[in-house]
Amino acid sequence: MLGEADQPRSLLGCAPNQGFRIFEGSARVITVNAGLNGCDPDAAQNPPTSRCDSLVFLGGRIARILHTIQQPKFVKEQEPADPLKDIKSSRGRELEGRTVILCVTGSVASIEVPSLARELMRHGAEVNAVMSEAAEKLVRPETLEWATGNPVVRRLTGKTEHVRLAGKWKGKADLVLIAPCTANTMSKVAVGIDDTPVTTIASMALGGGIPLVICPAAHEPMYKNPAVVSNMQKLMERGVDFVGPRIEEGKAKMASIDEIVQAVLRSFTRKDMQGKRVVVTGGPTVEFIDPVRVITNLSSGKMGLALAMEAWRRGAEVSYIFGGGLHPPDFIRSRRVLTTKDMLDAVLSEIKASEADAFISAAAPGDLAPMTPAENKIPTQEGEIDLKLKPTPKIIDNVRKRWPKLCIVAFKAETAPSQGDLKQAAKRFMHHAGADLVVANDVSNGKGFGADTNSVLILGGRTTRKLSERPKEQIAKVILDMVAARLKKNTR
Repeated sequence: MLGEADQPRSLLGCAPNQGFRIFEGSARVITVNAGLNGCDPDAAQNPPTSRCDSLVFLGGRIARILHTIQQPKFVKEQEPADPLKDIKSSRGRELEGRTVILCVTGSVASIEVPSLARELMRHGAEVNAVMSEAAEKLVRPETLEWATGNPVVRRLTGKTEHVRLAGKWKGKADLVLIAPCTANTMSKVAVGIDDTPVTTIASMALGGGIPLVICPAAHEPMYKNPAVVSNMQKLMERGVDFVGPRIEEGKAKMASIDEIVQAVLRSFTRKDMQGKRVVVTGGPTVEFIDPVRVITNLSSGKMGLALAMEAWRRGAEVSYIFGGGLHPPDFIRSRRVLTTKDMLDAVLSEIKASEADAFISAAAPGDLAPMTPAENKIPTQEGEIDLKLKPTPKIIDNVRKRWPKLCIVAFKAETAPSQGDLKQAAKRFMHHAGADLVVANDVSNGKGFGADTNSVLILGGRTTRKLSERPKEQIAKVILDMVAARLKKNTR
């Protein structure tokens, strides 16, 4: 067996060509050379082997013993994690591998930029901040260095920071975001003036084909100055995207952090639904028993909202009709309804007005409603109440009857004992409703309701796709892939 090494280290911690001693029972000891190339005591499991011969005296005779020695693997030491970046991809991986240059100008809205930077990182982005001198009067560069985990560009030096970040080379940024952008900076960018680090980066982006997103922030009269409006129009014609502003309290306020992040995500999403018009429903409806009490269901609206957001990111014009309390962001055109009849009327109106290309019915409208809702609150002291119910109008049936060629995605919630039963229920529903796609899920024991994840079965013609449990945003991507493919096929 192996004994103590010449140095006080274990064999697998030995240095290159280090000798060691071999013991065999009561045999004498001879020092031999292991012939190793050095190794790491924390090497990976099951490394390849090497062999060496050992000479051992046993009872006056020399015996040659072949020893098998584990030859270590060399594992590259990982760089220590950056504690300032440990939030990366904690909310999503959509921006992993992407670099965003976050340019900050002298608006009071710049105090929101650290939170914006952190939110972009939570979706996986690498963020580099660039500041104008005016911005430094409102937010400290050290704050942005903490927020991004990277040095902040405050001046252009001999290191040619603008070229490193936005030059024509493989390491250049994927997107330039100016948030907030003052009217002054906006006009400079429009006419090609680059006298600050921010305007120089913008000039590089426009000349180098890097997407540029601008988030205006100014007092309302300044924002509506005809010269500023004209400069904004010039930038739009050159492909610059604008996010916001919100006109409130006499000010053109910078868009919300959520809206800006979603706009960045949209910039990196393929636009396979560009120009398509889509009506999406989500959430529950309610049917009144009396002015206080209602019949409803456990739908949260998360799936419908995920579909509306994904369609918007892909370039579609989205109308979102929803029930319940989960409201969409302000930049999604939406209408909130109460009853199934309200939802039906809104859907028919939106499909007609927008000349929709697709209808995605992800809502859970109530199937039953009281025959005659009470005008006043029903007293309960007297005990039992008899409640007669009637079926509510079927939204998909009405839509299909009016628009026979419209692409319809229907959702089917079932308490199915098996996947086979769920599939058969989905097939029957597809045939009855005339839907192009049916998304079915098992809701036994309340599964799927209110959760951020779900598992579904998607039927589309001869195609069946089973999606194991995953975030509803990922399910939305798969559904929209199939919708986009159908819309593309129908336009040929």
